[in-house]
Amino acid sequence: MKNRLRVLRAERNWSQADLAERLQVSRQSVNAIETGRFDPSLPLAFKLAKLFDARIEEIFEAEGEEGTEGI
Repeated sequence: MKNRLRVLRAERNWSQADLAERLQVSRQSVNAIETGRFDPSLPLAFKLAKLFDARIEEIFEAEGEEGTEGI
């Protein structure tokens, strides 16, 4: 699953450790999500959306779903 997590985090000048602390997860978990090695649970995805004041769909995109907004 593709995501914009690294970009959103960088816009706020947060390190992976900063984001991990805010989410109450490990820095390794943040890294794994950013690199696409781990897909977050639904509760964690909602936490991320709330933290970044965005919809889950604005943060995460399933592979091959580019350009399907509004469908």
